[in-house]
Amino acid sequence: MFRLMGAVALSAFLVAPAWAADVQVRNAWARATAPGQPAAAVFMDLGAERPASVIGGASPASERVELHTMSMQDGVMVMRRVPEIKLGAGKTVQLKPGGLHVMLIGLKAPLQEGQTVPLTLQVRDAAGKVEELQLDVQVRRQAEHAGGMQHRH
Repeated sequence: MFRLMGAVALSAFLVAPAWAADVQVRNAWARATAPGQPAAAVFMDLGAERPASVIGGASPASERVELHTMSMQDGVMVMRRVPEIKLGAGKTVQLKPGGLHVMLIGLKAPLQEGQTVPLTLQVRDAAGKVEELQLDVQVRRQAEHAGGMQHRH
């Protein structure tokens, strides 16, 4: 009985949303990569109680972290780096395949399904204060299994 209760409590912690600068992260996941693939995309839902912006990040799994968007231009899917992802008060911004996302550039090893990847997001509030949001992002093959994210202290 106690093991079951402990497992339930632990599972609630593992999927708990992460917070910083009144920003909440839910459903964070990274796409698994093939050997030799130099980059991976990370997706999530971001919400904010007050206006804020994600302005960057870092991960020990890659040389650098960039914020990107994808869009169709003249029938071609184009990916571009963006300086920030703006979050409006009370709104959810979805980082998803084919749209806004976080890129792990210069992967140090392939991302394998089932592992977790540490990711730090830099969040700037409306007053200019920057905070760091620590995440452990689950590696998945596709979005339907998204939702696993662990908040680290």
